[in-house]
Amino acid sequence: MEGVPFWTLLASASLTLGMGAGIVAKSVQAAPIASVHVDTGLVREALKLRLPKTRIGAIDCSRFGGLCEVVAGTTLFYVDRTARYLMIGRLYDMETRSDVTAARLLELNPDLLAAGAAGKRDSDGDEQPSTASPAATKVDLGQLPANGAIHWGPANGPKLVVLSDFHCGYCRKLSAELVKMGAHVEERPISIFGAESRKLAEAVLCAGDQQAAVHAAYDGRPVAPGAKCDTAGLDGNEAFAKAHGFGGTPVIIREDGAVLQGFHTAAQLKAFVAGGRV
Repeated sequence: MEGVPFWTLLASASLTLGMGAGIVAKSVQAAPIASVHVDTGLVREALKLRLPKTRIGAIDCSRFGGLCEVVAGTTLFYVDRTARYLMIGRLYDMETRSDVTAARLLELNPDLLAAGAAGKRDSDGDEQPSTASPAATKVDLGQLPANGAIHWGPANGPKLVVLSDFHCGYCRKLSAELVKMGAHVEERPISIFGAESRKLAEAVLCAGDQQAAVHAAYDGRPVAPGAKCDTAGLDGNEAFAKAHGFGGTPVIIREDGAVLQGFHTAAQLKAFVAGGRV
């Protein structure tokens, strides 16, 4: 495996978005996990030996227990403090209920912030929807592609169309409110957080049980694999969002095309469906 580019390893690895996949790497003696100080120089040397074609940036072993965060360009991965195991995936802080990886990726990719990928953070560490870009207040739902929709919720419930990202904290909170109000949801993912969001959206779209897949994705659990399907509709969702100035998520759309942006409670959503003010 000497000389294999890191991105080749990424392509061949079986990724689990909830916790990541462990790939055995070259073992090097380093400070023990229990020690206060970790010699990141040794970690860097080990990675140079194992991933010689990957440009390694910052390495931080001080914040995540037994893991070191490694920056490679605009991408993150994690290794243990002996640099033996490499993990590709998303890291969650279960105390603050926040997606550590998503927050860090936004720091590394400021263009996502400019596009409205995230704004301020709430007390849970989740991103608040951006309101910086002007956006449509009413849209034509007929412009959405038929093959970009993920349907869930009771068939006879009040219908709402939701533009979302399964890695968006407020989208996750909104999904719980939609369940509470008994809504029939036409969920249309747009990849605010980049390639990993797109992969997860494709997995949910192609799942045999879309409703179970939606809740698994928001809970950070693996999505059961389904058959390959046409995912071009996701591109249509992206184009629709861009055309109407929707740079953040969630975006909630009523059957008449009226738009409501950001997180709202079940009571507020019921008022919106009824045509009232929120």
